[in-house]
Amino acid sequence: MKVAISITGSQLDSPFDARFGRVGTFCLVDSESGEWSAHDNLAVSASGGAGVLAAQFIAGLGAQAVISGAYGPKAYDTLSPAGVKMFLGPTEESLTARQVLELFNEEKLAEANGSTHAGYHGGNH
Repeated sequence: MKVAISITGSQLDSPFDARFGRVGTFCLVDSESGEWSAHDNLAVSASGGAGVLAAQFIAGLGAQAVISGAYGPKAYDTLSPAGVKMFLGPTEESLTARQVLELFNEEKLAEANGSTHAGYHGGNH
């Protein structure tokens, strides 16, 4: 399964980043073979709609699952119909993408069955 993990950095051993729409990089990993590649999130500097843009980017990469910290309603509504499962990574620990992938493979991450927050509606965040 192709899994996208939000990270700070550009390696499989880079730190997990709980941000979704504004994360700097997604690490795309084949959970079976371990092959991975890093992809700059082009939505990071978007003036608005970063969650939707990031969701479209993830789906375009062919990811079947994504691991991040939170998903707004628009990101959820973009990922869900694309068949991309959303999982919640641990936010209380400093883990690498590799360690988060291990938790995923051990089925220790919760799946998001809806948006995890109300989203952002302009103004200061």
